[in-house]
Amino acid sequence: MRFALALLLVVCVTGTAMAEDEAPTRAEKGTLGIGLILGEPTGISAKLYLKDDQALQAAVGFAFYGGGLHLHVDYVFHPLILQNKDSFVLPFYFGPGVRVIDYRSGRDTAFVAVGLRVVGGLLFDFKAIPLDAFVEVAGVLEYGFADGEGAGLALNAAAGARYYF
Repeated sequence: MRFALALLLVVCVTGTAMAEDEAPTRAEKGTLGIGLILGEPTGISAKLYLKDDQALQAAVGFAFYGGGLHLHVDYVFHPLILQNKDSFVLPFYFGPGVRVIDYRSGRDTAFVAVGLRVVGGLLFDFKAIPLDAFVEVAGVLEYGFADGEGAGLALNAAAGARYYF
């Protein structure tokens, strides 16, 4: 009976080690991902991993609520990473960033606003293919460069997917 338990333990440990060896590392999957983002903004998204738990992410696109061109860059940390051995890694991320938006539609005058972002999100990083999917929310404290605009608050929420090279 003890021999059978020991044999079962060796098989389980060996199987786990083999499964981990077969999963691609970040370097094998690629550190630069490019894809689409839908929401506020809607456009193109990119993410560059600096370390396994730190990255720069950016997006450029159209802001439906703001009615103009939106550009943001965030420095994100992945402090909590949950793993499914076979399918995906599920990291939570958060971090500071900056946003520039060119407000156009629905306003009397067009103007540019610059702001600081705080973003938080959840990432589904698939192991078998170099693809991730994400959902995120960001609060923005911005300053509008136009008469009567000044400081204000904004909210961004989006989802998207990126392919890694």
